[in-house]
Amino acid sequence: MTDTIFQKIIDKELPADIIYEDELALVFKDINPVAPTHLLIIPKKQIEKVSDAENQDKELLGHLLLVAGKVARDLGIDEAFRLVVNNGAGAQQTVFHLHIHLIAEREFTWPPG
Repeated sequence: MTDTIFQKIIDKELPADIIYEDELALVFKDINPVAPTHLLIIPKKQIEKVSDAENQDKELLGHLLLVAGKVARDLGIDEAFRLVVNNGAGAQQTVFHLHIHLIAEREFTWPPG
């Protein structure tokens, strides 16, 4: 697996506006936001996409969702936010390191695009 821009952020080789970090995850601001709040939640373990996750990643995947809730509460946006995970190039995934977009503080429509 090759290093992605996200791995370089984890390794502190590239700067990022980090909002939260623990031993398993990192949360930072998206450099191309689609809303006033647009964060990326990534595991420190390299997993290219959701479909590559395995049974042993179960707790890590759950942890990422708990981090999303914690960060949303800490920022006071926990009443309305959207989590998006793109899986593969056909779903517009551009960085092949699993990540969850946390998007908030804008009007949402359904179904999403």
